[in-house]
Amino acid sequence: MPKTRSGGGLSGTQQAAKFLGVSVLAGAVLAGIALPAFGALGLAAKGTVEGFDEIPANLKTPPLSQRTTILDSQGGKIATVYSRDRTVVPLTDISPYMQKAIVAIEDSRFYEHGAIDLKGVLRAVNRNAQSGGVAQGASTLTQQYVKNVFVEEAGDDPDKVAQATQQTLGRKIQELKYAIQVEEELGKKKILENYLNITFFGQQAYGIEAAAQRYFSKPAKDLTLPESAMLAGIVQSPSRYDPVNDEEEATKRRNTVLQRMAAVGAVSQKEADKAKAEPIALKVSRPKNGCITAVSGAGFFCDYVRNVFLTDPAFGKTREERGKVWNQGGLTIRTTLDPQAQSAAQDSIKKHVYKSDAVATALTIVQPGTGKILAMGQSRPYGFDKHETQINLSVDQKMGGGAGYQPGSTFKPIVAAAALERGISPTQAYSSPYQMDYPSPISTCAGNYVNTNGEKLENEDESEVGPYAMKEAMAKSVNTYFVQMIAQTGTCAVTELAGKLGVNRADGSKLGTGPAIALGTEEMSPLTMAQAYATFASRGTRCEPIAIESITGPDKKSIPVPKKSCARVMSENTADTITALLKGVVEDGTGQQAGLSDRPSAGKTGTTDGRYAAWFTGYTPNMATAVWVGDPAHAKRMIDISIGGQYHDKVYGGDTPGPIWRDAMSGALAGRTVEQFNDIVIPDPPKKDRDKPSDNQSDDSGDQGAQGGQGDPGDASAGNDGNENGNNGNNGNNGGGFGGFPGGSSSQGNNGRGGR
Repeated sequence: MPKTRSGGGLSGTQQAAKFLGVSVLAGAVLAGIALPAFGALGLAAKGTVEGFDEIPANLKTPPLSQRTTILDSQGGKIATVYSRDRTVVPLTDISPYMQKAIVAIEDSRFYEHGAIDLKGVLRAVNRNAQSGGVAQGASTLTQQYVKNVFVEEAGDDPDKVAQATQQTLGRKIQELKYAIQVEEELGKKKILENYLNITFFGQQAYGIEAAAQRYFSKPAKDLTLPESAMLAGIVQSPSRYDPVNDEEEATKRRNTVLQRMAAVGAVSQKEADKAKAEPIALKVSRPKNGCITAVSGAGFFCDYVRNVFLTDPAFGKTREERGKVWNQGGLTIRTTLDPQAQSAAQDSIKKHVYKSDAVATALTIVQPGTGKILAMGQSRPYGFDKHETQINLSVDQKMGGGAGYQPGSTFKPIVAAAALERGISPTQAYSSPYQMDYPSPISTCAGNYVNTNGEKLENEDESEVGPYAMKEAMAKSVNTYFVQMIAQTGTCAVTELAGKLGVNRADGSKLGTGPAIALGTEEMSPLTMAQAYATFASRGTRCEPIAIESITGPDKKSIPVPKKSCARVMSENTADTITALLKGVVEDGTGQQAGLSDRPSAGKTGTTDGRYAAWFTGYTPNMATAVWVGDPAHAKRMIDISIGGQYHDKVYGGDTPGPIWRDAMSGALAGRTVEQFNDIVIPDPPKKDRDKPSDNQSDDSGDQGAQGGQGDPGDASAGNDGNENGNNGNNGNNGGGFGGFPGGSSSQGNNGRGGR
């Protein structure tokens, strides 16, 4: 017996229910006309058509979140990523059993009524009126589809999801209105197709294709009757009827669906009974989502691709807009990753550095002349367990990396290139003492640097005492030589060239301006160093790093990607000269353990002060690779340490990163054409040129003593004696020694030294 108010009349809720029933019967809803506002219905409250501000632009064919597939350069799959695991399929690729099952259990009169089932609406309104709330929905498949569209549009925003799913009469009327529009324009088959593609089936599976793959490891078109009934039963409550966690409850629900199918004539009772007798036979495929599933250790490259997409304006004006496209998915992204190079990189990493080691390694390979990233790997895998990380040790902080690592002496070729561009000869000699004060003053872009604290630097070994010319200084990685060189050119020449090369700090801050920059004291990423050296390999043409070759959207149409961006940043002669210098490093210098036996190569070692990081960065004409080894936290010194099962008293750039580089490059280049450098011969300077100071000395006419005067550069009173013991040199006075650099006053530089 319905409740009445004390005065004997109908309650406000009952009056509203009666009004809704009359309106429906009168055809107002069927005509697509919005029902008049009525307080008891909640039509003026938030959640009505007027108050809902996130209406999808197209209810007929809304963009559905799908899987995005990331491919390597050869079309092989690297990983599948998605915010919602869904693959949209046409109705023809969905089992007829599945179509019948979902209709039978969710809306058995689907093919008989319009957008609204009048009997169902009246039944629900009366039930709700009696209960004083919303106890029964009676939604048709079309209405459920409309609701799912709003949920899909809400994405992962919990407020929007709650708004899209709120159970109010106002919301119900909103669904009715849009259901009418959809039914008028789509027709039953298309609505059923859309519904099966949008609905949630539990276990992270959205849409029937993903559900079929998740529970039975088969496509939706091959689903059997009992399998279809089970999946149809899940929709009402994906958690309650989850067959993975509660097979008994799922079986009961499946049998309910089967009986309903028999009752409405979708299958015979005999077919239903036979299907009921079968146990649920799951063949579960676990979700394989995200970069953590990437092959060949390419998880970090996968993550880099995602960051490129989210940060590049080519894919949307704002990060929010780009994020929406990424989350919507359905993309096929073909990348630059070379499968051979990637496998070689990971094989070498695993051979030389264990993931459980106290230190880690990261490696990046770039193609000269294009900027294409061919490989990217590291010893600590992409993941969340012990000895795993989500930090990409190969890239800058803004792209998912860390704060970077001092590159040490691998920065010296950039100093040399800046000097060559300023007209300094590759035969230039400097005194290069074992130890010296930082020269002062030195010109910078912002004034002058002055060594006010008397900061000193020294070479790696006490036997490294000049004078040296550029070729020998590069091969032996003589610190004092390159600091004397940067004192002559000024640091501005170096930082300006670094900027052209794309060499920046990994944390995004500006490079320092002190002379210690010559020793690689500014933290950088392996990708940064690899693409800088690729410029030497390409004879002075620098290319922006590229990770994405092409993208196809959900509609199979091509999406524009950033084009190759290359520019000349130094002369061919300068680049070729640097190559000649770096060939000496692997042939006769500190990088001999990295040299390739079957093709020409060039490179440079680097070991930072304190041995917190060690590098080898080098190249052939067709690949440039940077290898870093160290503690990402900058806390562990590589002294008295075991790496990859091999003990090291002290780690050098040549003995740990060097072999990693050699093995990675050997594998990456195997079977490829042997290309040659454009060779330049750098003559050894005549003895008198090797022994004399730079051109800006006050007096360079005499032969120097065995170790030369180690006067303070820039101080004409220093270096009065020809050798450090005095009175041995010839014409060593009046600023002779090897000082006499141009000066001025300025900011403080960073202390430190770059070892071999």
